Amino acid sequence: MRLSGNLRLALLLTLTCGVTCLNIPMEVEQLPTITSHTPSPVIALPFEQSVTLRCEARGNPPPQYRWTRDGSEFVPPDFAATQPERRDGTFVLRNKHFTQLPGKYRCYATNKLGTAMTEEIQLIVPNVPKFPKEVMEPIVVDEGQPIALRCDPPTGVPPRQIFWMSHGLHHIEQDDRVSMGTDGSLYFSNVLPKDTREDYCCFAAFSKLRTIVQKSAMVVLVKALNPANESDASSNATFAPPERKPSLLLPSGVQTEVLLLKGQELQLECMPEGFPTPKVEWMKLGAKLPTRTKYKNFGKLLSVSGVEESDEGKYMCKAKNPAGVAVHYFDVIVEEPPKWLTEPPQGQLTVVRSDIQIKCSVTGKPQPEITWRRNGEVFKDEPLSHRRVLDDTVVLQDAGPEDTSVYQCEASNSHGTLLANANIMVINMPPLMLTQDYQEYAVVQGGDVVMDCRVFGSPPPTISWAKDETPETIEGERFFVLPNGSLQVIGAEKEDSGEYVCVATNTEGKAAITAALAVKGPTKIIDPLKDMEVISGSTVQLVCGANYDKSLRSSFKVLWRKDGEEILLSSEENPRFFADDGMLQIMSVNRSDQGEYTCIARTRLDADNATALLTVLDVPEAPKNVSMSVISPRNVTLSWVAGNDHNSSVTEFVVEYEESQWEPGRWKELEKVPGNQATAELALHGHLDYQFRVYAINAVGRGPPSEPTERYKTPPTAPDRNPENIRIQGPLPHQMDISWEPLRPVEHNGPGLEYKVSYRRRGLDKVWTEQLVRRHSLVVRNTSTFVPYEVKIQSRNSHSWGPEPNISIGYSGEDVPTAAPRDVAVEVINTTVLRVSWSQVPDDTLRGHLGGYNVHWQRNRSLLNPKKVSEERQSLAFPGERSHAIVAGLKPFSEYRVTVNVFNKKGSGPNSKAVTFNTPEGVPVQVPILTTSNAQRSSILLVWGPPLQANGVLAGYLLHYQLINETSLEVVDSREMNVSGADTTQWQLGGLEEGSLYRFLLSACTRAGCGPPLAQESRTPAQARVSTLQSNISTQGWLIGTMCAVALLTLIVLIVCFVRRNKGGKYAGTPPPLPLQRQDMFSMDQVKEKEDLHPDVEREMNDDTLCEYSDSEEIPLRGCSASLSGDVTIGDSVSRDSVSRDSMGDYADGAGEFSEDGSFIGEYSGYKHRSSVSEHNGPVSVSV
Repeated sequence: MRLSGNLRLALLLTLTCGVTCLNIPMEVEQLPTITSHTPSPVIALPFEQSVTLRCEARGNPPPQYRWTRDGSEFVPPDFAATQPERRDGTFVLRNKHFTQLPGKYRCYATNKLGTAMTEEIQLIVPNVPKFPKEVMEPIVVDEGQPIALRCDPPTGVPPRQIFWMSHGLHHIEQDDRVSMGTDGSLYFSNVLPKDTREDYCCFAAFSKLRTIVQKSAMVVLVKALNPANESDASSNATFAPPERKPSLLLPSGVQTEVLLLKGQELQLECMPEGFPTPKVEWMKLGAKLPTRTKYKNFGKLLSVSGVEESDEGKYMCKAKNPAGVAVHYFDVIVEEPPKWLTEPPQGQLTVVRSDIQIKCSVTGKPQPEITWRRNGEVFKDEPLSHRRVLDDTVVLQDAGPEDTSVYQCEASNSHGTLLANANIMVINMPPLMLTQDYQEYAVVQGGDVVMDCRVFGSPPPTISWAKDETPETIEGERFFVLPNGSLQVIGAEKEDSGEYVCVATNTEGKAAITAALAVKGPTKIIDPLKDMEVISGSTVQLVCGANYDKSLRSSFKVLWRKDGEEILLSSEENPRFFADDGMLQIMSVNRSDQGEYTCIARTRLDADNATALLTVLDVPEAPKNVSMSVISPRNVTLSWVAGNDHNSSVTEFVVEYEESQWEPGRWKELEKVPGNQATAELALHGHLDYQFRVYAINAVGRGPPSEPTERYKTPPTAPDRNPENIRIQGPLPHQMDISWEPLRPVEHNGPGLEYKVSYRRRGLDKVWTEQLVRRHSLVVRNTSTFVPYEVKIQSRNSHSWGPEPNISIGYSGEDVPTAAPRDVAVEVINTTVLRVSWSQVPDDTLRGHLGGYNVHWQRNRSLLNPKKVSEERQSLAFPGERSHAIVAGLKPFSEYRVTVNVFNKKGSGPNSKAVTFNTPEGVPVQVPILTTSNAQRSSILLVWGPPLQANGVLAGYLLHYQLINETSLEVVDSREMNVSGADTTQWQLGGLEEGSLYRFLLSACTRAGCGPPLAQESRTPAQARVSTLQSNISTQGWLIGTMCAVALLTLIVLIVCFVRRNKGGKYAGTPPPLPLQRQDMFSMDQVKEKEDLHPDVEREMNDDTLCEYSDSEEIPLRGCSASLSGDVTIGDSVSRDSVSRDSMGDYADGAGEFSEDGSFIGEYSGYKHRSSVSEHNGPVSVSV
């Protein structure tokens, strides 16, 4: 049953779609479609080598091409021979064919389904424009009359430009009286005598042709109304031309019809003549002039751009002067070439037995005529056919496959032609899948993805999607089937991964494909960039760490951008830039590197970015516009404009100067001002030729200096100041040397600088002795020894004297002191420390500045060997005013003598009377050797050597022995015993346990106490071992002799070593004594009683601390005492918690000591091990 007409038309319009909307894949046979062609017209310029006429089309099968020229078949050169291989219909015309082949060309593209064609392409071959050769007769005209110089330019390719010039190529001056019309002619409303000339030349320029042509020159002779008469003086009078009513040189007649196309520019022109020169006015009858109206050529040309239909009507120009008025009317008609009312006819895809309507809706003025073609052939209405042509519509009823064709609609009027190709395909076809089966898709979690399902079929198939072989169609808020059949997933989730099936169905059949979707983890920057400030010239690293799905590793990369532009990281483009593993390194940063840096972490699916600002700090730019203004002859103000601080605020400006007299070319600092100040007031020296410059300083450093100012010369003046740092010295007893710091050359303030030195004895002389010198020193001889003087120095130059000088006090030359200290007394503090006191010498005997006092002491003899005289001498210098001192480093049980003298810078005075004293006994040093032998089950033989320094009368030995647990090494039992007799050097110790380890500690003792112990460990043998040993010894008696000989030789060697060591100096040091336990005969309690008699004064020292001093108190230097014991010899671990009270161990707090020239080295530090120091004779001062 057939549908009604209206219903069929509605369905027909519903199925209608543009050719671009057909989207027929190239895999399906389809009609040819023109995709590109050369627009009309084509102008073949004479100087071009060739022109190309392009024609390209697509279709399946690929189309074949042919051309027509002026309606006839045309085969371009070499076109037919290459036709089978050609992919388009483009051909090239060479220059030699230009003049033979102008005309209108049309291209046809044909395959087995139909033919498409282009609109006509007009090929224009212009001739070279030329003015005709002609002889121009002179134009003679009376003054005040009008003329028109005709140009009549040749035709040519627009644009064309016309202008009037003379032979000298000077433009003819134009105004409201003389002007050029749009036709190129030069119009004179009235001529004047000055218009007479022989070189009016018309030039026509054709820019596209690169040609300028010239018309023959025209001669104009103007006849004046008052011809000159040399004999008639009254003939110099001038006569004005008579007034003349206006008329129009152009256009002629009363009314002109103007026809133009919509959108063009309307130009209406009136060229009036008359005298005086008429003025032109414009109006539109019955309406106002369009708002787009402009007046040109001195009001003679009315212009309206983009003319519209509303601009049609009657316009009037009016030329008027005092003599009258002239008018002209213009009938303006606006027409239009053909254009589509809505859109050109669209291609259609429909099924067999459908009704098809092709509409060609055009408009234009005049109304266009429509010509229909089918496959390029004219197609007319046939009433008995199912194909009908109804004016602007083609109707195909019950269309079949044979109606598949290209239908052309061509609309034409007098102003142009419009052509459209409409591809009509009538086909029934089952779904054809155009998307590859098992296509894989990937998307990041949370992203959107579209899985393609491109399909073609007629009628259009229905699309449905299912997931993972489930028959249910996918539904949900996140799944959308797009109009083209693709499936869009919004906000993909991990569970969306899987296989999806797209099914296409129509009346002709069914097809399906599978798509695989994988949802990946997102790319995320986890270590974003941070804003950074970096100093120019340094290296900076921008770090950008990112996480990404590891399955996308091959496509992951990090890109860097600066200010939106990608950074090229090749060594040739940017050798200073290096990127690796999310890090961008910029070496030798400069100011051009400043900007916004973006790190982009990207995979093939997604990307993340982070941005940071890199600020480059650099030294400030040089100040600009440095100017100087004079306040007074020696005061100027400098001002400037600060340069760019390069991101680090200026902290200060420094003004420098250079003067040409003393140090030309050398710039020196003159003034500093804060960074927020741009002016500086400068106080200048006299008699100098200055120039100034300024530089800025910021946190990065000093910037470059500004350009120097012009030179400024100051007048001479008196010196501003007198010399400073006056030094008054007396190197000889009767001489005084005066020296000072001279004025710098720039401070002279004028020529002829010299100094007036004035001096007098203080308190005695009233008159000053004066001397003028040019150098900066003066020697005054024949002075009294160490007498105070008043000295003043004044500077002067040839201009005047400097300011009044200040008075300085000094002394004449020194001499050695004449008096010795009196009342020298000695207090023995302990075995090694002494306090010496004295009365200070009178001031008048010092004969100089007091330096201090020297204390000298000499060891006469040891009380253990009174007959042996010693030559040991030492001294210490104690600076400053003092009356006592602490002397350390003495040897116990010895006789000493001490003297004191005073010293100044010149030398030392006489020694005081000597005081003799003795030092008390001290504890012995450690025994040099302790050995064990002849070990029995319950006894061991101990053998030792006597102490090398007994420091008193040796009374005996204290033996302490401990039973040691061999597993824990702890002391199990401890005992001690006294060994009387100074000559005893061995002891058979009994009562020991068999097979046990013992530690033996042996100390030598005097009446003052016991010295540090020496330790030795040994083991008693077990029963079986003792029997064997006794058997061996009884049978081999030679072993006992050998052991005794070895012990004796060892003792002799040790004694020799200690003696040789002590010969190196008087203060061979030993470690502090080791602690002792209880004892019977010489117990520690007895030692404590001795210490109570000699308190530990060293811990109570404040003002008298050894060898240190200050300005107010006599504080000797700490740690200067010397140890009397030798190096420690330790067989095993021994406790060192206590120190002999007769040593200087408690006085030594640290490493304090005098230097080698101080005659004393602090070796009394209880825990220091020092070598001996040679003696130094003579006083040496000790510095704090």
